[in-house]
Amino acid sequence: MSRKPVLPVLVVIAHGSRDPRHATTVDALVRRVRSLRPGLRVETGFLDFNIPSVHGVLESLAAEGVREVVALPLLLTRAFHAKADIPAVLRDAPPQLRIRQADVLGPSPLLLDALERRLREAGLTPAEKSSTGVVLASAGSTDPEAIAVIADIAREWRRTGWCAVRPAFASASLPRTEDAVRELRALGCPRVAVAPYVLAPGFLPDRIARGAAEADVLADVLGPAPEVARVLLRRYDSARTPVLAAIGA
Repeated sequence: MSRKPVLPVLVVIAHGSRDPRHATTVDALVRRVRSLRPGLRVETGFLDFNIPSVHGVLESLAAEGVREVVALPLLLTRAFHAKADIPAVLRDAPPQLRIRQADVLGPSPLLLDALERRLREAGLTPAEKSSTGVVLASAGSTDPEAIAVIADIAREWRRTGWCAVRPAFASASLPRTEDAVRELRALGCPRVAVAPYVLAPGFLPDRIARGAAEADVLADVLGPAPEVARVLLRRYDSARTPVLAAIGA
């Protein structure tokens, strides 16, 4: 009887934050991923501020005899962390580990579903969609590719029936959330909602919340929404396929 191949370990790489809500939210998301895929080993490593570090997790896995790892950036866009920080950390991993870096989470239709879930939870009904303008509020980036992706998501989301959708950024780019809220008011949208396109609470999400003071609805961060967990597993599956093929799966 042939042995079933061992699945590569999923190592979720989170940014980390001094805000304790960040790690708590990441842990909740990872627990949901585990619940959706009980046979999959999932570990979490942080780039900064929190423990365990990514390097520490990889060292521990190598010491246990793990050989196959999928490293998944817990990021919504391909900006500096995905392009530079994470590859640099992975290059310093123990040489006996075979690591594949999965794609970032966004963009994905499932993340739009998660945004709508959070807006419904905040009290926005489906009947109010056509009369509501939405601010798609992200953390912001100096990377033009990441900014362009947010603008594309806003255009795509607008086509699903909202009065209007405008991107906004908490740092590095403009407009700010409060300016996008005012723009939607000026456009004549009867209702304005702010949807944070961020994964966990922290300094920049708090800035988004302050900028939403004049909005009618403020949704929660994406956090451990089931749609986010499903995106993680899709990215893992896409990255692990060549690993399994290489070991005879």
